[in-house]
Amino acid sequence: MSEHRRKPPQPQGGGRAAARRAAQQPSGRRAAQARGTSTGSPAAPHGGGGEERAYGSRAEARRAAQRGGRRRGAESAAGAAAGRGARGGQPGAKRLIDYPRHDKYGWRRWVPSWKLVGGLSLGFAATILGASAVVYSMVEVPDPVKIATAQNNVYYYEDGTQMAATGGEINRQIISIKTIPDDMENAVISAENKTFRDDKGIDPKGIGRALVNMALGEQTQGGSTITQQYVKNAMLDDQSQTVSRKLKELFISLKAGQEVDKDEVMAGYLNTSYYGRGAYGIQAAARTYYDKDAEDLNASECAFLAAVLKGATYFDPAGSVDIDPKATPAANTEAATKRWKWILDEMVKDGHLKADVRAKYTSFPMPDQPKKEARLGGQVGYMVDLAKAYFINNNDLGITAKDLALGGYEIHTTFDRKKVEALKNAVEKVEKAHIDPVKRPETDTHVQFGGASVDPGTGAIVAIYGGSDATKHFTNNADQTGAQVGSTFKPFVLAAAMEYGVRDPGGEPVQGPDQRRTVDPDKTYYNGKNKLTIKKYDGSVWHNEDGEEWQQVNDGDKDYGDINLREAMIHSANSPFVQLGMDVGIPEVREVAIAAGLRKESLVEANVPSFSIGISDPSAIRMAGAYATFAANGKQREPYSVKEVKEEGEVIFKHEVKTEQAFSSAIASNITDVLRDVVEHPEGTGNNAAIPGRQVAGKTGTTDGNKSAWFVGYTPQLATAIDMYRMDDNAANKNRGFLEMYGTGDQKKIHGSSFPSEIWQKYMSAALKGAEVIPFPEPEKLEADTVYGGGAKSPEPTPSDSPSSSPTPSQTPSQSPSPTPSKSESSKPAEPSCGPFDWDCNSDDGGQNGGQNGGQDGGPEGGGGTDTGGTDEGGTTGGISPSPSVSTGGTTNGNGNGNGGWFGGTEG
Repeated sequence: MSEHRRKPPQPQGGGRAAARRAAQQPSGRRAAQARGTSTGSPAAPHGGGGEERAYGSRAEARRAAQRGGRRRGAESAAGAAAGRGARGGQPGAKRLIDYPRHDKYGWRRWVPSWKLVGGLSLGFAATILGASAVVYSMVEVPDPVKIATAQNNVYYYEDGTQMAATGGEINRQIISIKTIPDDMENAVISAENKTFRDDKGIDPKGIGRALVNMALGEQTQGGSTITQQYVKNAMLDDQSQTVSRKLKELFISLKAGQEVDKDEVMAGYLNTSYYGRGAYGIQAAARTYYDKDAEDLNASECAFLAAVLKGATYFDPAGSVDIDPKATPAANTEAATKRWKWILDEMVKDGHLKADVRAKYTSFPMPDQPKKEARLGGQVGYMVDLAKAYFINNNDLGITAKDLALGGYEIHTTFDRKKVEALKNAVEKVEKAHIDPVKRPETDTHVQFGGASVDPGTGAIVAIYGGSDATKHFTNNADQTGAQVGSTFKPFVLAAAMEYGVRDPGGEPVQGPDQRRTVDPDKTYYNGKNKLTIKKYDGSVWHNEDGEEWQQVNDGDKDYGDINLREAMIHSANSPFVQLGMDVGIPEVREVAIAAGLRKESLVEANVPSFSIGISDPSAIRMAGAYATFAANGKQREPYSVKEVKEEGEVIFKHEVKTEQAFSSAIASNITDVLRDVVEHPEGTGNNAAIPGRQVAGKTGTTDGNKSAWFVGYTPQLATAIDMYRMDDNAANKNRGFLEMYGTGDQKKIHGSSFPSEIWQKYMSAALKGAEVIPFPEPEKLEADTVYGGGAKSPEPTPSDSPSSSPTPSQTPSQSPSPTPSKSESSKPAEPSCGPFDWDCNSDDGGQNGGQNGGQDGGPEGGGGTDTGGTDEGGTTGGISPSPSVSTGGTTNGNGNGNGGWFGGTEG
C-alpha cells in the first residue's frame, strides 16, 4: 500500500474519554506532550524521544494517570515544605553577615559558619589591640621615689605624750645597681622571673607555669614578672586586687618593660621590696638579717633574702606568731631552708652559679636575731611590739604588718607612763638587791622577770615589764613565755567548783546541776594529806597511761589532814585542789578559766589531775586579765593595748570595751574573799604582798622543779601578775630550757611568796599611791551544803549516853590553823552525818570505806602505805575490804615514779 494511503494511529477508548484523561494530566506534562507530539512529517525520527508512545490500552492509560498523581503528590509535599520553611527555616537571600545562614533551614540556619566565627574573632582582637594601643600610648611610667618613701609611725602613751616615733625598724637606703651583688640579682631571677632579661615586662608563659606548678603543689615562681612587682611596689598606691588595678599594673609594666632599662628595673625592685622585720630594700635587709652591707653578701645569703621576698611572715626563721600562730620559728626555718636550697639549685640550672661554688653552701645561713633601734630600748620596744601586734590582729581595715611598716599612723596606746616606770623600778630594785650572777654564777645567771598590769574596769593594759631591754633581750616576758603558772591556777578550780559543783560518785561522768552539789569554801572539806592517792570522781583510783597511780605531794611535804577549801587556799595545799578538780571535772575547770580570760591554746589539753595546779602556761598579761575578772565581780573584759589609731588626723580604729559576765557576782565575791585571806591571814602564803591601808587579794604559785614562780593579785582598781624564771637568753643554744631556781638569790627555794610577791607589793604600792581606797564587796551567801570529798571524813556523832563512845583521834578531822576570826565560825563541820560524797565515812555498807585508816596514815611519809584503803573495788557500795598497799614513794615532782611532763605537778 502506498504511503499516502496509510492511516495515522488512532486514540484508543473513544474520543471523549481520551480527552478527559488528557485534561487530567499535569499541565507540564501536557505541554511536553504537546511539544513532543509527532507532526506526521516524514522527517520526524521514528520511535525517537520527540514522539510520545501512544497508549496501547485503557489499563496503560490508567497507569499513566496514576503515575501523574504520584508526581502531583510529591510536588504538593514540596510545596508544603516550602511553606513551612518560609515560617521556620526556609533559605533566604544572602546578606553581608550571613546570619541566620541563607542556604540552610531549620536549626542549621542558627549555627554560625567558621568564616563568621573567624571573622568576628579577628575583628574583636583587632578592636582590643587598637584600644590597647591607644591606652598604651596614653600611659606614663610614674615616679617611684615619692611613693616608695616610708613615713614614721608615732606611738603615744595613755596621756597623749609621745612614746616612740618609728616607721620601719630600719630606714630604707637606696643603693645603685653597681653595689648590688650579681648573686642577688641572679637569685631573684631564678626564683621569680627566669625571662627577666628578655621579656617585655610581662610573661604570659610564666603566669601559666605558675598556675600549673601551684596546681601540682610544686615550688613556684611568681606569676608576675620582676617588672610587674616593681611597678606594684613602687608605682601604685592602690594595692587592691581589682580588675582595674591589675590592668593598670599590666599597662605600666608593658611601658616600663619597653622604656626603662633592665638594670634600673632590677635596682628599683630590690630597693623597694619588703624583706620583713620592717626592712625595705636590699641594703636594709642585709643589715637587718646579717649585719653587713649588701655588697658583702655571698650567694648563700642572697638566696635566703630572695626566699623571704616570697613572704617574711612564713620564711623568717625568727617566726611571726604575733601575726599567725602557725608561723613558729621551727616551721619558718624549715620552710626557709627548703626554699633556700631550691633557689641555689635553680641558679646552677640557669647557669648563674657554678656547681663547685654551690657545693660549698651546705649549711643554711641562719640570720641574726631581730634587733631594735636604740630609741626602742628599755620597755619601749616591748610596748611598741605589743601595740603593733594588737592593731594588726584586731583592725577590720585589712591593714597588715607590711602596711604598718610603711608608716603614717598615730597609735594611741593604753600604757600609763608612770605605772610602766614604777613596774620597771620595782623589778630592778629587787633584782639588784638579791640577784648576783658574779657571786653565784651557777644559780643566779639567766634570771628573768616578767609582769603585766590590767585595769579591771576596762581591760586596758596599763603597764608591762618585758625584760631588761628590748634591744638586748628579745622575748617579751609579759607575753607567753612557756613558764607554768603553778598554784596561781587554783582560784579557777575553786570557781569551777562553785559554778558547777562536785559530781555524784554514783552517777555518770557527765552530770547536770541536779546531780551535783555546789561548793562553799568554808563548808567543803578535802583531805590535805601529803602524797595523797588521787581518785576519779567515782572513788576509783586514777591511773596514768602507763598504769601508774598519782600521789599528789604538797609543797615541803606537809600534811594538812582534813581541811576546808579556804584553809587549803591559804596554805596552798595541793592535794585538796587536785582531788577537787577531779570531782568537778577537768573540762569544767578549763571552761571556767577560759571564761575568766585565759586563752584556750595556752591551756594543757590533757585531762590529768595536775591540770588543777597550773601545768599550763598563760602569759602574765592573760593571768592579770583573768584575775581582773574576779576584781570586777565576775565581769570579763579582754585585755587590750591600743585605744585608737589615726591616719592623716582621722580616726580609723577605736577599741570598744565589751563586757561578758563570766560567772556570778556571788562566785567572784567569794573567790575574792578567800584570796584576801591568802594575803591577810597570818599564815597565808601571800603575806609579803600586803599593802597597808588597802584590801588586797592574790595567790602565790611555785611550779614543780622550782622552775618558775608567780604572784598574781589585785585591788578593786588594778590587777597585776609577776612571774620569775631562769632561761638562757642566747637563742643559739638549741638545748636551752627552764632552769631550776634552788639557791637562786641565796634562797633555798624560790616561791611565789618571795621575790615575785615582793616585786608585786613594791609596784602596786607605787602605782596606787594617791588613788582612792576602795574596799572589795562583801561576799554573797552561797547556797551550798556541807561536802566531804577526797577522803575527808565527816565527824562521827557522839552518843549522849556513853562518854566512852566518842570518836577516836584517827576518826576526828585533823585541825588545821584557823582562818581569820571573821571566817572561823564556818570552818568547822556543820553536820555529823555521812553523805553521798563522804567516800571514806564509816557506815553500814560494810566495805565502801572499810579501809580508810588502813593506808591513809599507815606509816611515815614514803613508808607504810598509800591512801588506797577506801577504794571501792567492787562498785560504789561494794563490800570488799582492801588489803594494805605498798607506797610507791613519791617524789617532789608529784609522781611516785619520778615522771615529769604532763604529770609533773606543781607546788606551793
